[in-house]
Amino acid sequence: MASPPNKDCSGPGMEAAAGFVLGAVAGCALGAVEGPINQVMTELTDGPHLRVLMADVREVGPLGVGTLLGATALTTAMASAVTGITLAALVALAVLRTKGQGHESESPKVGPLLWVSCGLAAAFGATAGGGLLGTVTEMLSQHSGAAGLLGGLVVFTLLKPLLRVALRLGAKQDACGGLPDEEYSWGGREEEEEDEEEEQERRHRDDVVEMMEQRITVLEEEGGAAEERHRDSWEAEWRERRQAEQEQRERRELRELETERRSVNEHITRAMAKYVDFLAFSGIPMTVTAMVTTGFGLLGYGEYRFLFLVLLGLVVLAAFLLLRAAQLRFWMFAGCIGVFATFAIAILTVHAGQEVASANARMRAAGRPVPPRESVLADISESSSLEAVAAGFFVAKMCQVGIGATTGGPLGRNVDGKVAVGAAGATAAILGLVQGLGGALGVGGRAGALLGAVGAAGVSLGSAAGIAVGWSTWAGTVVTTVGIVTGALATGKWDVPNLIQVPVAYMFAMNSPF
Repeated sequence: MASPPNKDCSGPGMEAAAGFVLGAVAGCALGAVEGPINQVMTELTDGPHLRVLMADVREVGPLGVGTLLGATALTTAMASAVTGITLAALVALAVLRTKGQGHESESPKVGPLLWVSCGLAAAFGATAGGGLLGTVTEMLSQHSGAAGLLGGLVVFTLLKPLLRVALRLGAKQDACGGLPDEEYSWGGREEEEEDEEEEQERRHRDDVVEMMEQRITVLEEEGGAAEERHRDSWEAEWRERRQAEQEQRERRELRELETERRSVNEHITRAMAKYVDFLAFSGIPMTVTAMVTTGFGLLGYGEYRFLFLVLLGLVVLAAFLLLRAAQLRFWMFAGCIGVFATFAIAILTVHAGQEVASANARMRAAGRPVPPRESVLADISESSSLEAVAAGFFVAKMCQVGIGATTGGPLGRNVDGKVAVGAAGATAAILGLVQGLGGALGVGGRAGALLGAVGAAGVSLGSAAGIAVGWSTWAGTVVTTVGIVTGALATGKWDVPNLIQVPVAYMFAMNSPF
């Protein structure tokens, strides 16, 4: 194992104690989101929202509704998470550029200002993006049904590549080149500066040696009285030499700090490039799947069984085309996961309706009275709608936890526990903000904003996971994991879906896409 991220925790006991606290904080942030998410799900599956979904099931079929809701939920989750990450990256680049343009005597060292600014920007971006997308989704669903929701999904998918171009152009205003496709060019200049400084140090050593030889010669020729006569000049030379050495050390420190700033800048820009591509392209397979199945449903083929084969063929084809790429990029991998998750939501939606139909068929075979056909169809639509909402929320939460953990994992391994604590604090702040603005946001806006809170909790969880695997002993790793589970169960529900998020966070935190 690697050395512990927190250098102050040197012993196994201190590692275990610090790990448990950090894990508990991250777990509490994850569990605290469960209650508000369940409340929003209850509101979505009650009253007019449920009636709209039931009408959509009768219009395009359960398979179409499942793929449409799945693609919409995943697209909203991915977009809100990447919005927060991208905004944080842009703020970080602005802070680094401001520091880099300061006076030469000012230290460009990356300090707390960078991390605080990034955290606030990420929390605001994820919350605002999720709230906006959730509100738009609710409006389209309420006023236009499945057709309006599909149209909004298609338009948003087409706009994301344009947004990618705009973000790249905006980031290129940075002094170090923004989001380049080639390597940075400042490395050669830095090597030239190092060579020049080494040459100056060599000349300085030669001058010191020559000066000492001259003094020895003077002392040998003139005796002890020479020291008294030349003392003032020698002291002046000594002071000049000390001043030159001090200036040289300052230049070296400034160059090291500038190298650090540029290294952080490079890492941020390359990470941002990955996430911008992820935002632009990962939703395309899901949108195409939703377009095909919902389109067949709008044409009157929503109940036909061949539509399942079409969906299966689309999923297999999309996964094959993405995975056979010569270089598997982050957005390709995310697209594969998204299209399989959409397929799973659609299957669960169909299965929920089939269970109702099978139960009525068994009642009829047993000779017991069965409800009228209209009542059975209503029950099938209601069961399919409830399952589509539940499965969509569950998959969207897993998506947010995974993306957040992908971001927080490297930070936990390379920074320290401040990221886990800060992200947990951001989660609490988002929950409080959503609670205060609940009436203004509406159900859809609150759902999208809460997904942003799940993403912040995923960052905290991923950071804690990165710290857990970085301890020098297995005791620190195990106790940190126990702290995560304890915190998640203490503030959340004691159920399997809540615990599944922990291994998901570990898996994504250990696989950095950069």
